Amino acid sequence: MMRTSIATVSISGDLREKLQAIAGAGFDGIEIFENDFLAFDGSPQTVGRMVRDAGLEITLFQPFRDFEGMPEPQRARAFDRAERKFDVMQELGTDLMLICSNTAPLSLGGVDRAAADLCELGERAAKRGLRVGYEALAWGRHVNDHRDAWEIVRRADHPNIGIILDSFHTLSRKIDVNSIRSIPSDKIFIVQLADAPMIDMDLFYWSRHFRNMPGEGDLPVTEFMRAVAATGYDGVLSLEIFNDQFRGGSPKTVAVDGCRSLKYLMDQVSRAEPDIAMSVPGMPPRIEAEGVEFIEFTADEAEAEDLTAQLETLGFKKSGVHKSKDVTLFRQGGINIVVNREKEGFAHSSYLMHGTSVCAIGLKVEDAAATVERAKVLGADTFGQPVGPGELTIPAIRGVGGGVIYFIDQKSGLSKVWEIEFDSVDDDQRVDTGEIGLISIDHIAQTMNYEEMLTWLLFYTSIFRTKKTPMVDIVDPSGLIRSQVIENDAGSLRITLNGAENRRTLAGRFIAESFGSSVQHVAFSSDDIMATAIALKRNGLVPLPISPNYYEDLLSRFDLSPELAGQLETNNILYDRDDEGEYLQLYCPSYGEGFFFEIVERRSYSGYGATNAPFRIAAQKRSLEPSVRQIVSA
Repeated sequence: MMRTSIATVSISGDLREKLQAIAGAGFDGIEIFENDFLAFDGSPQTVGRMVRDAGLEITLFQPFRDFEGMPEPQRARAFDRAERKFDVMQELGTDLMLICSNTAPLSLGGVDRAAADLCELGERAAKRGLRVGYEALAWGRHVNDHRDAWEIVRRADHPNIGIILDSFHTLSRKIDVNSIRSIPSDKIFIVQLADAPMIDMDLFYWSRHFRNMPGEGDLPVTEFMRAVAATGYDGVLSLEIFNDQFRGGSPKTVAVDGCRSLKYLMDQVSRAEPDIAMSVPGMPPRIEAEGVEFIEFTADEAEAEDLTAQLETLGFKKSGVHKSKDVTLFRQGGINIVVNREKEGFAHSSYLMHGTSVCAIGLKVEDAAATVERAKVLGADTFGQPVGPGELTIPAIRGVGGGVIYFIDQKSGLSKVWEIEFDSVDDDQRVDTGEIGLISIDHIAQTMNYEEMLTWLLFYTSIFRTKKTPMVDIVDPSGLIRSQVIENDAGSLRITLNGAENRRTLAGRFIAESFGSSVQHVAFSSDDIMATAIALKRNGLVPLPISPNYYEDLLSRFDLSPELAGQLETNNILYDRDDEGEYLQLYCPSYGEGFFFEIVERRSYSGYGATNAPFRIAAQKRSLEPSVRQIVSA
């Protein structure tokens, strides 16, 4: 496995905090970004000792700017500056410096001129046992392509001069990555990696504010890395991430994400290129998650009664009682809802923190043990608590928000948990809820602070065989919600991630009032939402009322028949259509601190009704208590 590194500029904090976070995440080394060193009040020897005491190495000292191709007297001064930086490097205890291609207006073009300068610098570096790596900046004045940088290094023809490859600089300019395959591996001194969302903007600004971890953005970083690996390169892989959110976020979280992203990237490359030795020891392949097996709520006695009443209104039947715990199973179609009223254990702790909420979800996977093993290698925390006689030990991990994710598979017998751990309930003990027609869990919506979204995204996509959809903006009257979906190819597992930017939005209020609880709503599927709406009304459900103006607009937007529009309005059903099909949505009133259930019908439609979200949010805000409504609208 290649050694891993991260630039100190990638995370927040002072140098000591950065080192602690980087070492704790499991990196092998760090790039010392010069500004972090200059802001530190200790000597270079002290910094070097701190790094080594943390169990790390300094893989690179950077950046050195505006060097090659300068006219005199600037050229002489550039060599003098380099000598002083060599002094610092030797005191730090690192042997590699990065020179980025010149951006100075005074710089002169010419491959041979640049090669001559690097060759002379290589001679000076060799006398000190140091090396210099040359990198093509995407906005370099004369050199902005790694192919030109390599030609300069090739002509310099010095053992102490090599090339530094950076995925952002190559991919942002859409340069063919296969050109890397012809570079000798011993001339690649270090590889820097970064992803980014696809944004059409100035390259410098894009690079300095919007980079993210490999796998979090839209650039083909895996293809870049496959080309690097094909050269036989087996050196350091280092993250260089400029991101405003990362620089203001938790250094521990960003460092853990970084280490996870590199392991995930190496795993992808090794599986795409079996002959390339980049595999991560002990990591099973990404796991196929087939869907949601169950959702577990935690509640106290009184609130559990309210939750039970709402579930029964939705047509769920009490189907099982746990043999040794105060846990009840409700079922309908292929949906399993668990209500946990235990006074100890994880569920109770979750209740004390978040109130009545979803404390755990269970996912159906192809191999539960392999899922936990992959998650562990990728830095996830496993979860376990004492089990009673006859109970199953269900493999589980902690999710990003602290909730628990259990894994159920067929091969180990875990799918028999309902028969093993629960006593069935006789018909005469059940409330007759009638036939409502809910079939399965269509999707789960998790809400988090916007700056945490990339962490959640990487967590799911690196563990499970899922894909991400493009991010969309949801308009709340009090701000934007950023929404992105994680789903499998079959559509049997769908998780929407909703990032709130402030607490005045409905999503932001949910996070604040539930102290970080993540699952804000659960959507159930129906094959006939009109029939379901009628049955629910018969059960006493009063759906979320939608403005009549919405239905007037539907007639003009979609050219619906007056009869269909009337049915939609009568039942407060939202409607959307795309080139593939139709989507119908019905919302239940909010429960507790903003949690709610949704019912959907898909007619060959793969989206999530994003265009309807502003009207749903407005209706939910109208339904809040007046005092609460003022808070979220202030």
